[in-house]
Amino acid sequence: MSSSPRVAIAHDYVTQRGGAERVVLAMLQAFPGAELHTLLYEPSSSYPEFSGVNIKTSWLDRIPFFRRHHRLALPLLPFAARSMKVDADVVVASSSGWAHGVRTTGKILVYCYSPARWLYEKEQYLGTDAKRSQRALLGIVRRPLILWDRHVARRAAGYLSISSVVRERVQRAYGIESEVLPAPHSLDASGSREPVDLPREHIEDGFYLCVSRLLPYKYVDVVVDAFDSAERRLVVVGVGPELTQLRRRASDRVAFRSDLTDAQMRWLYDEARAVVSASHEDFGLTPLEAGSFGKPAVVPRAGGYLDTVLEGINGVFFEPRTPSALRSALQQAEAKEWVAEEIVAHARKFSTQAFSSALQREVQRIEARGSSDAPVMASRAASLQGRRRP
Repeated sequence: MSSSPRVAIAHDYVTQRGGAERVVLAMLQAFPGAELHTLLYEPSSSYPEFSGVNIKTSWLDRIPFFRRHHRLALPLLPFAARSMKVDADVVVASSSGWAHGVRTTGKILVYCYSPARWLYEKEQYLGTDAKRSQRALLGIVRRPLILWDRHVARRAAGYLSISSVVRERVQRAYGIESEVLPAPHSLDASGSREPVDLPREHIEDGFYLCVSRLLPYKYVDVVVDAFDSAERRLVVVGVGPELTQLRRRASDRVAFRSDLTDAQMRWLYDEARAVVSASHEDFGLTPLEAGSFGKPAVVPRAGGYLDTVLEGINGVFFEPRTPSALRSALQQAEAKEWVAEEIVAHARKFSTQAFSSALQREVQRIEARGSSDAPVMASRAASLQGRRRP
């Protein structure tokens, strides 16, 4: 057996600039020359670093509309995933719903951001303002998709979860006992900076920074509402279907920006007083990115933030998830004297180098392991088929 297995990467879709896409870029650094297989690829809205990668797409990518609106392709995505066959010894499937469904000549190692939210956390994913047509469509396809999802999950030779909360979710959804491999933060604080055009008051008074996709379960509305009366200023960086209604409810103390370069993001992190979020995160990435610039975080005491924030060292927690609780936490953060060196040291524990080494070791272990080993006991997996829907 070769000591260097042929490795390929599979990812759901490369159509946006988010934390998962940064993880994929770190995976490609761990395995130079690896092919990237993805259902959809839209160069104009994804990180420019992908332009130099050998990317293979599914037949669905031939339809430009879906590259811009991948959520509307929901009923077609499992078929597109299943149509892709990857020739490799080990496929590292970077998945929050689809990439773990590709076929391969070798073995699959799943790196899971979360079992599909639209299947197992439907109400949280859709939000209270979801259209009736969206709920109806998901109601029709949800049960078949759950059966498909659990079937393909059981084929994996190994499972890694991005955080402790996701490990628990993977166990509930699939009966799989996974290992936690935290994602790296890959925004190099030593890189160049480019100022972002902001209102004069934000520059003079200082601002807090919220970096998030604008989706219902990210609760950016809670953050926006927390800045509706105080003298504090906020910059929200992100895109998503919630943008229009967030702009409507925001005061002039809130500025929205999107599609920023890494140099512009470095400038924002460097200038911000702290990062703030109210989202239910599978992994708390932004506190680590801000931490590399010595800046603290103000985040909910929940989810992936419990893995990346040490209270009093690099951040402040708040609960419940309300504007008033967030404002109280901001007051705590402002009253504390933060030690930038401690914040930076904590962020360094989540480096790209540490992530790459751990992933390489896991791939070697998966390749060396016999095919009879599996992450799920057959009896436990079979019982999931008859379980009442979550």
